[in-house]
Amino acid sequence: MSWSSAKPFPPRHVLALYALAAAAPAYAQNVPPAPQNEEELPLTIRAEEIGGRPDRRMDLNRNVEITRGQTGITADTACYLRVEDEVTATGNVNMWRFGDRYKGDELQLNLETGKGYVLNPTYFLAANNGQGQASRIDFLGEQQAVVRDGTYSTCQGPDPDWYLKSSTLRLDTGREVGTAGKTIIYFKDVPIIGTPAMSFSLSGQRRSGWLPPSIGFGSQGKAEVMVPYYVNIAPNRDLTLYPRMMFDRGFQLGATGRYLGVTDGGAYNGETHVEVLPDDRKTNTTRWRADSLHSQAIRPNWSYGWNLHGASDDEYPADFSRTVSASAERQLLREVRTDYYGQYWSLNARAQNYQVLQDPAAAENPSLTVPRPYDRLPQINFHAGRYDVAGFDWAIDAEATRFWHPDLVRGNRAVINGQVSYPIVRPGWFVTPKLMYNAAKYDIDSNVRGVELRPGLSNKVSRTVPTFSLDSGMVFERQTSLFGNAATQTLEPRLFYVYTPYENQDDIPVFDTGRAGFNYAQLFSENRYVGLDRVSDANQLTAALVSRYIQADGAERLRLAFGQRLYFEEPRVRLPGETLHQSRSDLLLAAAGRISETWSFDSGVQYDANGSSLYSSNAGVQWRPGQMKVLNAEYRYQRDSFRNIDLSAQWPISKRWYGVGRVSYALRSYGVGQAVNPSTGSKLIESLVGLEYQADCWVFRMGAQRFVTAAQTTSTQSFFQLELNGLSRLGLGNPLDTFNRSIPGYTQLNTGVGRP
Repeated sequence: MSWSSAKPFPPRHVLALYALAAAAPAYAQNVPPAPQNEEELPLTIRAEEIGGRPDRRMDLNRNVEITRGQTGITADTACYLRVEDEVTATGNVNMWRFGDRYKGDELQLNLETGKGYVLNPTYFLAANNGQGQASRIDFLGEQQAVVRDGTYSTCQGPDPDWYLKSSTLRLDTGREVGTAGKTIIYFKDVPIIGTPAMSFSLSGQRRSGWLPPSIGFGSQGKAEVMVPYYVNIAPNRDLTLYPRMMFDRGFQLGATGRYLGVTDGGAYNGETHVEVLPDDRKTNTTRWRADSLHSQAIRPNWSYGWNLHGASDDEYPADFSRTVSASAERQLLREVRTDYYGQYWSLNARAQNYQVLQDPAAAENPSLTVPRPYDRLPQINFHAGRYDVAGFDWAIDAEATRFWHPDLVRGNRAVINGQVSYPIVRPGWFVTPKLMYNAAKYDIDSNVRGVELRPGLSNKVSRTVPTFSLDSGMVFERQTSLFGNAATQTLEPRLFYVYTPYENQDDIPVFDTGRAGFNYAQLFSENRYVGLDRVSDANQLTAALVSRYIQADGAERLRLAFGQRLYFEEPRVRLPGETLHQSRSDLLLAAAGRISETWSFDSGVQYDANGSSLYSSNAGVQWRPGQMKVLNAEYRYQRDSFRNIDLSAQWPISKRWYGVGRVSYALRSYGVGQAVNPSTGSKLIESLVGLEYQADCWVFRMGAQRFVTAAQTTSTQSFFQLELNGLSRLGLGNPLDTFNRSIPGYTQLNTGVGRP
């Protein structure tokens, strides 16, 4: 049986076919079924001429269109086999399925299995904007295809800036993986990399394989090559190997393993990095660095973990660090811990010590010596507390610690600190009286080699110190405007009184206690020390005032604050060598906020009211008028310590060129005696300059960075990188990480995501 365009149908015919298994009940009720799979969906055929037998074979001519669900085909002519559920099409063939599109001269496709082929195609993959052309594409299923003698690129248009050309290219959209045989990568029609085989992600998801090589310069400016290999062990586990050839030192192997998961007891996660240089040609020693973190729940209320760091020698950070923060890390923590907790209490136990890496210049300049903290072997902490028990809040903290040091006095410490408060909170004001009690007992070793207790001192020392505090404040509001926008202004005065009687604590050693940094939060602390070896006596009042401007949407646009502590009696408790002669503390002033949608700032001042001089100040401003546009400026000063300025920026130079840069400069540094050291009066701490070029489907980055790794050593690194969107990053070093780390507000060009 056949049909023509003349009769009995109009020139454009539509025929809908349903899967036989579901057809009968649907026709009986004149309602199509609700199919569960693609092959159960109705097949729609349109053509100007339809011939053949609808139950066996249909010949379609002129403006053919065949669709089923998310799969569709258009062509000049086609043949549909009903039993096989297969389409053969020729002439201006277009096919789309699940967002992917193909154009070719001839096509054969089994609609049930997804198997078939297309000749001389061009193709487009929706998942990652991948596209290319080939002599033939074989469809192995709905999610797999083999491109033969084809190209692949994420660039749009018939003449892509970059593409890879491969003898065979297997695209697996289900696993989101592309695998190529003999492959050459072209950039601007120039071959830049050739490989006998390669694989890549179609969606940016992680998978096993070689990562792009990194060619660069180490911290001492010598050439090195690193070719990482990534192992995707499981969705929740991976391993990255870092073989690294340093031409001046030898071969180093590094490895980073990451994992996370869930057991019957609960979740766990961790990361371990190890790097080893078996035979450093410069030192003739084996050098290494290891870092490991782990956290795991044994039961829903019981967990354990560790935080371990170590290095082979003092000069490892200076010789191998690639960032400022890594070169400054010289107290390497080693800690294992376990935590057990209930609804209103928690119990923690840990063992902790440090490896201290001394600055190479410390032998000539003792002021650069890095102090060694006490080991805690072990430390046990207990905390219990509840809020709003008949209006009262209460808490108890207890600690027992064994302190050990190779050169200083050792001993045991037990401390109990209890507190109870009664917050009275009403609309517009609050008052909170609080009582605290600190009891401590020390058992000090007297047989430490090279350390003698002062004559007449006992090995057993104790103290009991009570504290009373009263915190109060009010909140006033009024409607106003800020920079032309409606806002609510608050005025929040606050008074905080503390009384702690004096108890002589000179006989107590200092294991882990120091003077707290003076800041706005510390103004409202009962103790001016951090740690448990000193409880400061106090008869003092803190007065503070905060004013905030809040927009109608609740966003805080501006905050102004100042505060000062007044001493009715001069504190007498001291740390060894500490002096304090003042009737009032330094005055703190702070201002921060968003001046507009593009401007924000943060500033603070600590003013020495007794000496009528500035002790410290900081002022920072950020201008961010749009994506890839940010300017940062910050000034920091502390008397007899430092005066630094920091400038950083990312800014467009032209339509596609962007510049990045940073300068961190010490305008003045000081020696041990708090006098200016003329030899180091000014010093460049860090500098960075870079350029980026953004094309439609690739980004090029280049630049150089210089930073201090130790008192007398610096590192200079240069880098460049070509990022082919959707494929890989190739080049020298890793400028993207450097830009993200060094420039607040930096925006990656090909993602539009900025770092806060």
